[in-house]
Amino acid sequence: MPTVIGHHNITKGAKHWLDSPKRKELFGPLGVTNIRTFVDPQNPTRVAVLMDVPDMDAMMKAMQSKEAADAMAFDGVVPESLVILVESQG
Repeated sequence: MPTVIGHHNITKGAKHWLDSPKRKELFGPLGVTNIRTFVDPQNPTRVAVLMDVPDMDAMMKAMQSKEAADAMAFDGVVPESLVILVESQG
């Protein structure tokens, strides 16, 4: 199961983003586990999520959905800043 990091900018503040239930609502049904959140202490508009993803295809498909767009809007995610990194197995 690969570990994935997604980092991006936010507009609604770190507290709002950290307190949001949207990550678990979106990723929970996909079997994503060990979701951990990070905030850049020098620039709290830069954040990251680290998680274990059992099915990358399902996650990438979910990221293209209206539900993902709605969750990102609720959280204040700047969509064009999103970068997804997948743990290297090599």
